[in-house]
Amino acid sequence: MCGISGLIKFKGDARNNIHRMNERMIHRGPDDDGIFISSDNNVALGHRRLSIVDLSKNGAQPMVSHSGRSVMVYNGEIYNSFEVKKMLKDDGYTENYRGTSDTEILLEAVEHYGAEKALSMCKGMFAIAVYDKEKNTVTLARDRVGEKPLYYGMVAGSFAFASEIGCLKIVDGFDNKINTDVLDIYFTEGYIPAPYSIYQGINKLEAGTVLTVDVGTLKTTESVYWSMMETARKGQENLFTGSRKEAADELERLLKESIKGQMVADVPVGAFLSAGIDSSTIVALMQSLAPGKVRTFTIGMEDKAYNEAVYAKEIAGHLGTDHTELYITEKDAKAVIPKLAYMFGEPFADSSQIPTYLVSKMTREHVTVSLSGDGGDELFCGYTSYESVSRIWGKMKNIPYWLRKPLSSMVLHSPLASKDIYRIKGTLLSADGPRDIHRMEHETDPIIKKIALKHTGLPYKYTQLDGDYLQEPNHEIMLMDMLVYHPDDILVKVDRTAMAVSLETRVPMLDRDVVEFAWSLPLEYLRQDKTGKLVLRDVLYRYVPKEMMERPKKGFSIPIEKWLLDSDLRDWAENLLDRDKIRKQGILDADVVDKIWTDYTQRGIYRIQIWYILMFQQWYEEEYC
Repeated sequence: MCGISGLIKFKGDARNNIHRMNERMIHRGPDDDGIFISSDNNVALGHRRLSIVDLSKNGAQPMVSHSGRSVMVYNGEIYNSFEVKKMLKDDGYTENYRGTSDTEILLEAVEHYGAEKALSMCKGMFAIAVYDKEKNTVTLARDRVGEKPLYYGMVAGSFAFASEIGCLKIVDGFDNKINTDVLDIYFTEGYIPAPYSIYQGINKLEAGTVLTVDVGTLKTTESVYWSMMETARKGQENLFTGSRKEAADELERLLKESIKGQMVADVPVGAFLSAGIDSSTIVALMQSLAPGKVRTFTIGMEDKAYNEAVYAKEIAGHLGTDHTELYITEKDAKAVIPKLAYMFGEPFADSSQIPTYLVSKMTREHVTVSLSGDGGDELFCGYTSYESVSRIWGKMKNIPYWLRKPLSSMVLHSPLASKDIYRIKGTLLSADGPRDIHRMEHETDPIIKKIALKHTGLPYKYTQLDGDYLQEPNHEIMLMDMLVYHPDDILVKVDRTAMAVSLETRVPMLDRDVVEFAWSLPLEYLRQDKTGKLVLRDVLYRYVPKEMMERPKKGFSIPIEKWLLDSDLRDWAENLLDRDKIRKQGILDADVVDKIWTDYTQRGIYRIQIWYILMFQQWYEEEYC
C-alpha cells in the first residue's frame, strides 16, 4: 500500500512539486519515497512506500523496467503475482528479477502485454501510472472494484494525478474552483461519486478503467478492461445450477483461495472483527488456514446500543484468535472530527468514518496489514433495504407508469404531502423500477435539493442505468450499490481512514473470482424473506454456531444525533452553520440550512443531512479557503 503522484508538462519546478505532493501523503507510505523526472522534464512521477512484500530496495519506486523503456509508480497489491510471473516465463520472458516484489512483476507484465491484458491477468487492488518512453504516453489504471483511489485532471495548465485529492491542491498554480454541480448529489448521498470530485477539472478514475495520456498533446483516451455491469449480467444469464450446499462449498473454496493470497506479506497481518456475518466469515476462514493464532481487532463503545465488542470477543474465543479490543469513549470519537477534512481531502460524510479510523489506529499498533469483511452485504444481498425495495416494487409494478406518474404528482401537490408517510409514498409512485425506488429512498424529503444554491441535475450511475438491466429487483439494486455506494462510500472510508495511520487493508470478498461467482447465484441462495446472505451464512455456520450469530445487527456507527446536542459539538456545529458565514460563502442556502438546524435543535427532527452539511463546511474552511 502506497501513494502515487505525477505531473505531465508542468511549467514550474516539477521536482519540488512532486516532493511536496509526496509529503502531503506521507501517511500512505512512511517507509520510503522516490521521484522520477524524464530527461525532457515533461514527465514527473512520485511515490511514497509502505513496505509489505520485499522490504528491500529491490521493491523501491518509481521502478524502471529491465529494458529501460517503462517507468512505473504503483499503489496496491497483486495477489497472484507469482502466477503472472509464470505466465511471463511461459511466453518467453527470460529476464532475471531483481527482487521478489509484485511491483517488478506487474511492471514487466504491463510492458510485455500492454496495460489492459496485463491487468486482466492480475488479481488484486491497485492504482498505477506507467510512463512509456517509446510511445511518449503515461497510462493510468485502477483495480476492478475501486479499492485504490486515483484522482486526475488539469492543474495550472498541466496534467496532474495522485492517490489523494489533497496532493493536487498543493501544486503551484492550483486554482480549480469548487464543483458546485455535484452538491445536490453530495447532499443526497453524503459522498461524491466517481467520476466527479469537489473540484472543477479534477476527476476520479473509474474502477476497471485504463486512461492513457499523450505526453505531447495531453489528450486522453479511455478504455474499460473489466466491467461490474457486464460481470453481473453474465452471472445472471448463466446462473449456478448446483444445490445450495454446493454453492456454499464453492464459495468457501473461493474465499479460502482469496484469503490465502491476501495473507501473504513480509509484515504482520491481522483482521477486523466486528461480530457481523461478513468479518466473522473472513476471520473464521483465516484461522482455518493459519498455522498459528490470527490477530483480530475490535473496538467497543460504552453505549450498549452501539456496542458489538462483547459478541466479537465471544466469536474470537470460539475461533481461538489472538484478540485485541479497545473500548473508546465519546471523547476519543469526538477528537477525530477535526482530522476528517484533511483525511478525506473533499467532503465525505459517512459518520462511521470515525469508528473506522479508531479501529484502524488501534490495529496499526500491532500489525501492518488487516483483512476486512467489506462487500458481503452488496454481493450477497445483505441489506434490509433490498427486501423493502423488492416488496414495494412488487406492489407497484402492475400499475402502469402512465398512471402512477400523475398520481405521484397529485399526492405531492396535495395537503397529504405535509405528512411524511404520504410524501414518501407519493415520491416512490413515480419510480420506473426498483433501481429508481432505491435512489428515491434517499430523496423523499424535498428540502435536500434546496441546500445548495445551484441545481444542475447532474447525472450519475444511480440515474443512468436502465431500469430492467438485470430484471430481478434485488440484483438490480445490489448492482447499483456495487457501482456507486460501495466504491465511493465504503471503500473510500476504509482506504482513507486506514491509510491515515499507515495501515494496509485488504478485502477478500472483492477478489475477482468471488465477485464473478456471487453474481451467478440465484436469489433463493441469497435471501429468504428478511434474511439475507444465506449462502455466506452457510459457510460461516461451518465454523461458528448459528445461535452465536442470531442477534440484531447494530452496524458500525456512532450516536452523532445525540452528540450534536451537547455543548462542545453544538458550539462547533453552530459556528460552522452560522447564517452570515454561509450567506457570505454563497454556495449553500443559509435559510434552508438554518431551518434544518432549528428543526433538529428545537423540534427534535434530525436529518442525516446535518452531518453532510457540517462535513462540507469543515472541508470548506480547512481545505478550500
